[in-house]
Amino acid sequence: MNNKIYQPTKESLNTHTVPEWFEDAKFGVFIHWGLYSVPGFAPLGSFAETLKTDYDKSMLVYPYAEGYWNAIKDPNTPSAHYHKAKYGNMPYQGFRQMFLDGLNEWDPSAWAKTFSDAGAKYVVIVSKHHDGFCLWPTGVKNPHEQNWFSERDLIGELAESVRREGIRFGIYYSGGIDWTFQRRISRTLVDYSFSTPGGDYPAYADAQVRELIERYHPDILWNDICWPTNQDTLFRLFAYYYDAVPDGVVNDRWKHTNLGSKFMGLKPVRTIMDFMIKQMIKKNPDIHAALVQPAIPHSDFATPEYTKYKDIKANKWEMTRGIGSSFGYNRNERHEDYASFETLFLDFIDAVSKNGNLLLNVGPRGEDAQIPAEQLSRLSKFGDWLKQNGNAVYGTRPWIQAEAFTENGEAIRFTKKDNNVYLMILGKPSGSTIKVKEVYIDGKACLLSDGSPINIERDGNDMVLTFVRQLNDVFVPVVLIQSLPSNSGAD
Repeated sequence: MNNKIYQPTKESLNTHTVPEWFEDAKFGVFIHWGLYSVPGFAPLGSFAETLKTDYDKSMLVYPYAEGYWNAIKDPNTPSAHYHKAKYGNMPYQGFRQMFLDGLNEWDPSAWAKTFSDAGAKYVVIVSKHHDGFCLWPTGVKNPHEQNWFSERDLIGELAESVRREGIRFGIYYSGGIDWTFQRRISRTLVDYSFSTPGGDYPAYADAQVRELIERYHPDILWNDICWPTNQDTLFRLFAYYYDAVPDGVVNDRWKHTNLGSKFMGLKPVRTIMDFMIKQMIKKNPDIHAALVQPAIPHSDFATPEYTKYKDIKANKWEMTRGIGSSFGYNRNERHEDYASFETLFLDFIDAVSKNGNLLLNVGPRGEDAQIPAEQLSRLSKFGDWLKQNGNAVYGTRPWIQAEAFTENGEAIRFTKKDNNVYLMILGKPSGSTIKVKEVYIDGKACLLSDGSPINIERDGNDMVLTFVRQLNDVFVPVVLIQSLPSNSGAD
């Protein structure tokens, strides 16, 4: 870190380009795991539906179990009722020892092997969520909550384990919210989004992230909500990070504090904003797409949640989503409450075809540090497909178009690598012949999973693919077309 390359200016930081490894990786695993994982409780449902139907107390009853501490501050919430019945009058701080006791069963090497077998190329773990509890023995002490960290270095142990598997390691940090510094209850989305602490918190957050960089050299620095310092201090942090980790990346959730954000912290202003957002929600059925991150002067990639795009995006992005409706472990979720492997995987392929990655979350239990079986089963199925067909994903780039359809209406997604075009049929097509509408690629084709040849014929503007065997029950078969360089586009 003696050779300083980056200056704390927008011009210097924007010379940092997205490294090839992140472009190539495509699939990452997110880990939400902390004190909130011990009670592991939230109402079932979806965040989008909660905003639509119960906006005025949406952040108290939404399905994200990691919001438990905030939710139990109101005695009338489902979480408060559960807490009273299960734990009586125990304060949230009582979960610290329960969580630490559960670490006796934690095996970071087993987690890393699970993620490797699933085909993940990077892992991002929550180092500190909104409750402020740190999963590493931080030397930056919290002035408002004593011993609010793990003496066991969970971040360091996991970093070592995943890197041993050849996986990149990233760190999430909740920069915009810390309930040990700002203990006000958050009821609405605006309450929540504009509850960033002032006072001694900005210096604390800056010092902690610098500590994380120095100790662990994370390949990804993934901040959440917003950032508590001014732009100059943030840019100095970015420059420090890039000089320490030249091929690292930062996400887009670093909206720095300014006079406008401080103004938004005033209750009358928040009330007006809540009214405006409620009106927007009534008019926009796709809430996740509507609630985009505000543009910031510098980032390496965007992080929309549960969001799909119609077209290829010019800039790198990453869809982040849970396997269930929560990120932190929610004991109320059963097998049927989790998204199916098929749904998750089709989201993944769709994102990759449009210049995106997928960061798929797991929420381990707090009492025994184990990942629920329902989540493990979906990860293993990712691995099964990627072992056979990973060449259609890893190291690819978007083709000249992302989407097409078969004559039968089956969706198709494309990727490319050199002169290879990969055509992925979403679902389980039947028969031995597929007609792709409005696309023709001249070249030699085979089924990627077994190398069996596929005949290509032109039918007007369409392309007819004839397989040597029936495709019944093959989930997302991949056609590899070694295209002729001069004829690699769609007509």
